[in-house]
Amino acid sequence: MTFSKFIRFLLQTIIVGLAAAFLYVLLIQPKLMHDRSNIVELRETSPSPAPTTAVTAGQTSPFSYATAVERAAPAVVNIHTAKLVTRRVNPLLEDPVFKHFFGDRFARKHQEIQTSLGSGVMISKKGYVLTNNHVIQGADEIQVLLRDGRTARATVVGVDVDTDLAVLRIKLHKLPSLVIGDSNSLRVGDVALAIGNPFGVGQTVTFGIVSATGRDHLGINTYEDFIQTDAAINPGNSGGALINARGELIGINSAIYSRSGGSQGIGFAIPASLAKGVMKQIIEHGRVVRGWLGLEAQDLTPALVASFGLKNNQGVLIAGVLRNGPADQAGIQPGDILTSIGDSKVNDSRQAMKIISELHPDSEVMLGVSRNGKPFTTRAGIIQRPVSSPVAEH
Repeated sequence: MTFSKFIRFLLQTIIVGLAAAFLYVLLIQPKLMHDRSNIVELRETSPSPAPTTAVTAGQTSPFSYATAVERAAPAVVNIHTAKLVTRRVNPLLEDPVFKHFFGDRFARKHQEIQTSLGSGVMISKKGYVLTNNHVIQGADEIQVLLRDGRTARATVVGVDVDTDLAVLRIKLHKLPSLVIGDSNSLRVGDVALAIGNPFGVGQTVTFGIVSATGRDHLGINTYEDFIQTDAAINPGNSGGALINARGELIGINSAIYSRSGGSQGIGFAIPASLAKGVMKQIIEHGRVVRGWLGLEAQDLTPALVASFGLKNNQGVLIAGVLRNGPADQAGIQPGDILTSIGDSKVNDSRQAMKIISELHPDSEVMLGVSRNGKPFTTRAGIIQRPVSSPVAEH
């Protein structure tokens, strides 16, 4: 009797197990199989990663910019400067009371060497190096270090304070050079790579885009037309190269906007087109030759527009005129409104200054002027802008 109960229990267990298996296959398994088919289908319809990512029709952006860097990096150099500075032993010895009783007998001086680091760009196999003027300003000795380890003492060919550019020259054989690209065709969103020597750690490449073009009114230089980029630019990057995805020079890294002293994603570079023109004149003439009229221009603010009774703010206010200068000889007076220079309408003082600077000395230009609400034109002779003038267009 006991054995028959065991057999009956075993058979019931087997039957229940088979029933459960049948229900599992019939009801649950098809759903899992269906879900699996959905997963397979999604994978099959998902696009597989392409080797390049399209940016515009017919153009692609590579995953790596190593080729561009390989083309440009050998021509980016480190610049080491040294300056001999004379200091007094103790600033307290400069106290007038102390000097009254003891004279200068204790005010001994000692000399020390100040060094600084920057970057530069080889733009000619003849040894010409383009950098910022503030990198080499006041230096007694300038050493250029190439990527291949060679060093050379550099001489200053010329500087242009108004654009903060300088041209150096070194004498070495088999020098690399960087191809100058077309910075005028840059668009916001284009790739930008900054190469330089930040904080003296050695040649470094940072990546970003062109954030803006034509930046001015920043108060950095007299002539401003900056490329803005978010590629990291730090102290020591000044004078280094800003290149495009093809490894061509599009700008000279010059300044950053920062509250901490480090990069905050707002860097400024001098466009290659501007730098190229300045460089060419420095090499040919030792300085930049610019046109000059001997006047001081000021932007028309809403308050000035109202006080002069003007209909709009088109033009600039003539705030000062150098006596016997070209503008004075042309009959321009302080208080006049300059509305046009040649065929170009004047919108602000920096634009007016830029137009005048690009005019060739010994040429003439027609000026559109408004005085007391009455417009007239006058012809002015352009002369070469002095190195330092009492009244300069700004």
